[in-house]
Amino acid sequence: MGKTIAEKILSEKSGQDAFAGDIVIAQIDQIALQDGTAPLTIRQIQTLGFSPDKIRGAGITHFFVDHAAPSPRKELSNDQKLIREFAEKIGADFNSPGEGIIHQLMTERYVNPGDLVVGADSHTCTYGAMGAFSTGMGSTDIAIAIALKKNWFRVPETFRIEVDGKFSRGVFPKDLMLAVIGKLGVDGATYRALEFHGEAVDSMHIDGRLTVANMAIECGAKAGLFKSDDETRRFLVERGREDRFRLIEPDEDAEYEKELFFDAGDIEPLVARPHNVDNVSPVSDVEGIPVDQVFVGTCTNGRLSDIEIVAKMLEGREIAENVRFIVGPASREIYLKADELGYIRTIISAGGVIIPPGCGPCVGIHMGVLADGEVCVSTQNRNFRGRMGNPEAEIYLASPATAAATAIEGKISDPRKYL
Repeated sequence: MGKTIAEKILSEKSGQDAFAGDIVIAQIDQIALQDGTAPLTIRQIQTLGFSPDKIRGAGITHFFVDHAAPSPRKELSNDQKLIREFAEKIGADFNSPGEGIIHQLMTERYVNPGDLVVGADSHTCTYGAMGAFSTGMGSTDIAIAIALKKNWFRVPETFRIEVDGKFSRGVFPKDLMLAVIGKLGVDGATYRALEFHGEAVDSMHIDGRLTVANMAIECGAKAGLFKSDDETRRFLVERGREDRFRLIEPDEDAEYEKELFFDAGDIEPLVARPHNVDNVSPVSDVEGIPVDQVFVGTCTNGRLSDIEIVAKMLEGREIAENVRFIVGPASREIYLKADELGYIRTIISAGGVIIPPGCGPCVGIHMGVLADGEVCVSTQNRNFRGRMGNPEAEIYLASPATAAATAIEGKISDPRKYL
């Protein structure tokens, strides 16, 4: 019987002939933690009594400071100091504030096709865009992974998502994933793997694949997976990791629990309305709603291609009066490249604000907390009540193009008129 991508990778890493529903003990290739969850993991390792010299996974462990970068409070500063000192003690990798978001940096620097990656962050599923099986875990499970370099997994059933055709003007991978979540619901794929295929997927740039895989968790999925192909190879060549390319794809006779079919040409610009990611509707249904803030960035849409779209739409235009427009590059590398290409100057000249590489307003800690009754259009992945720091505010999720059009007009707007 053939295997899905999830079954193949977990079989290889466990040394078992594993299929959906099996429990396996698997060797881990990479471990990722950020400043919001790392202190819990570190304290759990200390509670469990693992001495630094006995920790087997130190060499594959990467710590990132991105949720509060730079820190706005002494308590968070103390936690970041704890992380840095612990990483130094065990010989793990540490990335300082300003380097960028955990998921962008893991993709730029570490993750390769066929890897098994775990992280103390629910959006660890992002790396499935690279043909890796990656998933988020709780702090105790991550503590065990760091200590032992392995952990247990239940092999997930897989939904195959086929996306044929081509995207229309003004429609982007973010719109596709909102369509998928709108169809499945926020818990419609709980503990499943989503495997993406089809003409629209094969032609998708790695940035778009990262956006799609990133949001797999928003319908409950354990992982979002893409096969590796020439686009994956191209990305690895750019990163100096061509030798790490390997072909990862499902068997032709793999068995899927469910198959969903989408025609990319039928998808239009979408938004997720407050206060759930599956509360999806066409932009046309909400067009004209006044907004107070627009945010482009995060691990979902803070990449160079996202900033490029925004800059091109803003060229020769200004942000609407009384709208705060915030842009956060996902990494230092993206920031520098966007500056080199003139995108940063264009955004600032139009009235936008550039924040340091990191999560920024998305997690509601600083640099964009909303006031009571305010409305924000954001390219992030979640719009739960209180997500951006105020339960009395409203968040609409959208693509960078829809966000840029909204910033220009001061109200939710269809991006197609600007493209």
